[in-house]
Amino acid sequence: MGNHSNLIAYCIDNMQFWNMKTHPNISSQSIREARERIDHLVHRTPVLHSEAINELAGCELFFKCENFQKVGAFKARGAANAVLKLSKEERAKGVATHSSGNHAAALARAAKVARIPAYIVMPANAPDVKKRAVKGYGGIIIECEPNLLAREQGLKNVVDKYGATFIPPYNHLDVIEGQATCALELFDAGYSLDVLIAPVGGGGLLAGTALATGFYSPHTKVIGAEPEGADDARRSFVAGYWIPIEKPNSIADGLLTSLGEINFDIISNKVEDILTVDDSQIIAAMRIIYERMKIVIEPSSAVSLAIVLKNKSLFEGKKVGVILSGGNVDLSKLPF
Repeated sequence: MGNHSNLIAYCIDNMQFWNMKTHPNISSQSIREARERIDHLVHRTPVLHSEAINELAGCELFFKCENFQKVGAFKARGAANAVLKLSKEERAKGVATHSSGNHAAALARAAKVARIPAYIVMPANAPDVKKRAVKGYGGIIIECEPNLLAREQGLKNVVDKYGATFIPPYNHLDVIEGQATCALELFDAGYSLDVLIAPVGGGGLLAGTALATGFYSPHTKVIGAEPEGADDARRSFVAGYWIPIEKPNSIADGLLTSLGEINFDIISNKVEDILTVDDSQIIAAMRIIYERMKIVIEPSSAVSLAIVLKNKSLFEGKKVGVILSGGNVDLSKLPF
């Protein structure tokens, strides 16, 4: 994917000209209100521990298991919050997005519960399992050619035709606010952490995690975890300005997207560091979780543990929170 295509992709996820209302800044109170708002739509996911992995890592790890979340990923939080904050008039016209991943299913499910239509623009070659998930939640799929321009045009056509509200996968304050409830649950449960690690792709989870941590556990450092093959967040963080993703290539397919503008601003100010790992390290961490914890996670979830195992001296003796972002993986294609 060249620079031109990357800029197009960035624009798609940062469109501000389609029925996008403005919001005040996310606050400590607004995150708590979001948690109450979405309470009937999402799980309060468990925190698991593994003595074997603690010994291997040289620190005490607390795994926040969003792989047990509705639709199998943290995305359920942000989508639910965004849908429930719509006005009555906006709800009547439905919601729309472009996605072939977890956000598509999350938005379709939130819309189903709210009894409003969800229009999901998906490439024609999207995996059947993803399409079935969206349809299973009542989402209306609009297929397009598998390229960025077609996706952009498809979404615009839907919004123009139905007046639906565009809910982006990550670059939206209501979505970020919803994702922040994951970390809120950790701290409300009484966990005192030295470090909290979250994976970063578009940045909604990491931005929300950083905001919540700043409000509820300011002594805790937040670190982003990113694959080396899609390290635009790391490069942007170091440079101090947004850098588009270039030819992303990683087994962590949920993280192969450009960092959102809103998220970049939050992450730049609230995150301690962003560290990277290669695919072999991601696969190794994924296998450890499968073998030691007996739970299903997707590759993107393993990136955070891989960061710890790669940088043991950095985390030695500390209490480290690790957000396992999701568990949607084709079991017939496990990398080990």
